[in-house]
Amino acid sequence: MKMINIIDEKRNGTELNDDEIQFFVDGVVNDTIPDYQISALLMAIYFQGMTKSERSSLTMKMMQSGEHLDLTSIPGIKVDKHSTGGVGDKMSLPLAAMVAATGIPVPMISGRGLGHTGGTLDKLEAIPGYQVEISEQAFLKQVSQEGLAIIGATKNIAPADKRIYSLRDVTDTVDSIPLIASSIMSKKIASGTDALVIDVKTGSGAFMKTLDKSIELAQALVEIGKSVGMKCIAVISDMNQPLGNKIGNALEIEESIDLLKGQGPADLKELVLTLGSYMVVLGEKANNFDEAKELLEDTITSGKALERFRALIKAQKGDTRVIEDYTVMPQAKYRIPLIAQKSGVISEIEADEVGIASMMLGGGRQKTDDQLDYAVGIELHKKIGDTIHEEEPILTIYSDQKNVDEVKQLLTNNIKISDHAEKPQMIYQIIK
Repeated sequence: MKMINIIDEKRNGTELNDDEIQFFVDGVVNDTIPDYQISALLMAIYFQGMTKSERSSLTMKMMQSGEHLDLTSIPGIKVDKHSTGGVGDKMSLPLAAMVAATGIPVPMISGRGLGHTGGTLDKLEAIPGYQVEISEQAFLKQVSQEGLAIIGATKNIAPADKRIYSLRDVTDTVDSIPLIASSIMSKKIASGTDALVIDVKTGSGAFMKTLDKSIELAQALVEIGKSVGMKCIAVISDMNQPLGNKIGNALEIEESIDLLKGQGPADLKELVLTLGSYMVVLGEKANNFDEAKELLEDTITSGKALERFRALIKAQKGDTRVIEDYTVMPQAKYRIPLIAQKSGVISEIEADEVGIASMMLGGGRQKTDDQLDYAVGIELHKKIGDTIHEEEPILTIYSDQKNVDEVKQLLTNNIKISDHAEKPQMIYQIIK
């Protein structure tokens, strides 16, 4: 078998068989296929797409290229959540605690942020002492005892994906749905969970800018999951503005704890309850969505979810004082308001540009080895559809530098005030 023949077949629209896909994945892992031939196949896939059978095969071959976590020692149905990423997306933090509080084991393997999207691990590391890297044995023990764990992926989970992803980035094939779907699902299947709820973002701050593309990706992800026996549901949610009010690592920990105390913003709570309810149904702790939602709301009012979050922090060596005292985390030197120049209604907040503004402050990475400033970020006081008066603050910039003129200008250019605007819907569609 020759790689040139596989490239030729896919370029001409021929469906690749299991052996050809296995040959490709083996060559990626063993470095027997050069980058230029891998790139050529990625571009052929970008233009020709892949059938359901090809997508499932590529996913499984990539998953089998590395280690597979065995979670069978943990009793119960293990349920995880994945998000395609967005600005202010701190969903995993309150969600894991609330679902675990219903008695469902939640083993989460999360990632770091790059560009305008934040990473769950980066947020957790704003808590002094929190360890995102623990052994597999410790991970299994923690999920069994505490009901949840949130850690980083090991280097041996789907190693083929790492090389393929790096080449997708430099060959402009990142937004290929077959390649996105196989990348996500190979890692999720390798993590060993029984069920998965996927939050597919749509809008200006999302990977998929249009609802049609978001639906297409959600369907591909669910189809792959079901093809390997995983219970899988996708929720398509809005990312035309940041999620919640706070963007930045320590700030998002604050907002997550606020939600667990019953004080979080309405859009964040709606999405947490939606995703969480489907997780509870898949975990068979409720018969339907409404029953699951009641269970989750009770975890907040009873304080059980907050205690699960405290247990998570303690188990992973973090400073649990953060639950009562946010100043345990790094604090920005300056709080600088952005003032409205006229009265009206907030009609647009470009989510990706707000994320870039936070990155410029030091809260995100342009390169994978950039150091983060956990204290900085942005707090929105108004969202789309809210009334604002002239001289009223639209937002507050948390910065360790006094001069933030460039950041203020970027935000000013990407937040619009008009005479009228409707509040956007949070949930667009459910794919089962």
